[in-house]
Amino acid sequence: MKKTLVALSVLAASIGSAQAFEIYNEGGVTVDMGGDIEVVYLQKTEKGHDFQQEIQDADVKFDVRYAVNDDLQFGGFFELQDTGTNEGDAYVALYSDSMGSIKVGRTCTALDDAGIGSDYQFGITTFFNGSDMYCGDEVIRWDFDQDNFYATAAIAQDKNNSTEVGVDSTYFDARVGYRVADFDFTVLGGSGENDAKNTETLLGAEARFNGVENLGLAAAIYTMDNEAVKTNTLGLSATYQLDKVALATGFSLSSDDVDANDDINTWYVNAGYPIAPNTTAYAEVGGNSNDDSQTGFAVGVKASF
Repeated sequence: MKKTLVALSVLAASIGSAQAFEIYNEGGVTVDMGGDIEVVYLQKTEKGHDFQQEIQDADVKFDVRYAVNDDLQFGGFFELQDTGTNEGDAYVALYSDSMGSIKVGRTCTALDDAGIGSDYQFGITTFFNGSDMYCGDEVIRWDFDQDNFYATAAIAQDKNNSTEVGVDSTYFDARVGYRVADFDFTVLGGSGENDAKNTETLLGAEARFNGVENLGLAAAIYTMDNEAVKTNTLGLSATYQLDKVALATGFSLSSDDVDANDDINTWYVNAGYPIAPNTTAYAEVGGNSNDDSQTGFAVGVKASF
């Protein structure tokens, strides 16, 4: 992988929208359509970054499926991102009620689903979901979720030299989880070799608790080793649902084995308000302990259909 997973040291520094609607259903063929849009005024945590507007999502998605039998479907999925200026996911897939789904094409791997908390711009979930290193043109991904158990495994290569995986390298990652009572436990890992033939490995564990009304708690630990630097990150988060407003906060601490490097802590606090169905207006403040950083601010609206 060209982009080192040491980015974690600044961390402490199916159709994607569940609201997709059916536009065709006849003869065992279904076509679903969905989309996302997000506009935010953002001051990033990098020192000197000014408060400015960003359109972070403007996506349309189509999911076409053909019923093979009562258990199996074959399908194709494609996505137009940023009003069509960027390529989104595009893959073919087999979907089985009993065995899960397998996707082949341009999509994201298991670690794109990693992260804890309910951050919008400055937390651990944003780090994983916003990283191109976990998405590529040449991916095979398997997903399974049944009863209390769920799992994802993916493998990626980059022979066309368009992503963060080395041209002669292969990247693999996986997530496995189990839900019991009010807890949800996940373990995850990924490994790849960059162009310099150095192996980069990320391991992690996440735990979530939702046993108190309106309150959600989560903790996670991640370890990254690229043969030159080993970084450990601990993250904590909490969410609380008021009558309408959702409040959330999170904190993470990263340290590595380089004596000259200081530990890095990051934090965020936010509030979200549902102004319409599937539409949230939010405000978030976040920061980190880097010397060349500043407090970040975000005010935005995100919607999905």
